[in-house]
Amino acid sequence: MTEYAIVIEKGPRSYSAYCPDVPGCVAAAKTRALAEKLMREALELHIETMRECGEAVPPSTSIGAVVRIPA
Repeated sequence: MTEYAIVIEKGPRSYSAYCPDVPGCVAAAKTRALAEKLMREALELHIETMRECGEAVPPSTSIGAVVRIPA
């Protein structure tokens, strides 16, 4: 099993998500939880399709961290 980092961004009325290691694979939803769920499904389908087409699956290289800055 490979783990990919995803980024979830909050917009004015929804959330969007993407994976830095898999360009073009994105998801959007009304809630953060749903955006994360849809992104997981999008990644699985995207990678499955890449394999079926004989394309190289990108390795997981991104990592995430939260940096807290005093107010």
